[in-house]
Amino acid sequence: MLNVNHLNVFYGDAQALWDVSFTVAEKSLVAVIGSNGAGKSTTLKTISNLLEPRSGEVRINDKVTTGLPAHQVVEMGVAHVPEGRQLFPMMTVYENLKMGSILAEAKMKRAETIHEVFEMFPILRERKNQLAQTLSGGEQQMLAIARGLMLQPRLILLDEPSLGLAPLLVRQIFEIIKEINRKGIAVLLVEQNVQRSLEMAEEAFVLENGRITLKGKGQDLLADDHVKRAYLGL
Repeated sequence: MLNVNHLNVFYGDAQALWDVSFTVAEKSLVAVIGSNGAGKSTTLKTISNLLEPRSGEVRINDKVTTGLPAHQVVEMGVAHVPEGRQLFPMMTVYENLKMGSILAEAKMKRAETIHEVFEMFPILRERKNQLAQTLSGGEQQMLAIARGLMLQPRLILLDEPSLGLAPLLVRQIFEIIKEINRKGIAVLLVEQNVQRSLEMAEEAFVLENGRITLKGKGQDLLADDHVKRAYLGL
């Protein structure tokens, strides 16, 4: 589904990613863990072509997408749910959802997909005529994920979906992520909650100072001494 090959990404003269390579198989769930500033969001933005690498390439379905306009990556079935939600605050819940299905194929199935996301997020059905800025933090995060699903993606990039949420809502968000993956959508998850991420990830990798330092099965990384010390406080 996704192949990231030897990415080197800079912000001006400062290098943010160093020779980053990994894959995401179809229908899989891959987690990225690391501290703040490690390059996790930069990785997702480079996949979405919001950033252009100095060298290396990204392939989606074996097609090189590096250098393409970002909207063409979306057209290939990649939805990006960014950190901080990035909703349209003065638009209603329903209008935000419609914005997620502006591509022709998704637009044709808009009514069906809205029904599906309302089944997954019942609170959004209740709030459908409210402005996005009036929602609680948890409701806004649900709307951001639901808007991404309106694309009917094959791969969804989730950047810190549980950030700033109460523990009860965190559990709910993780259940939603598992449900999305069970529907056959590949998930690339960047998440501060290392324990929960590794518990449910088939594959995972650790990003530190822009470099991948560990890769493996999620359960194997949970048992790794470095991960325990650095990220789990054990």
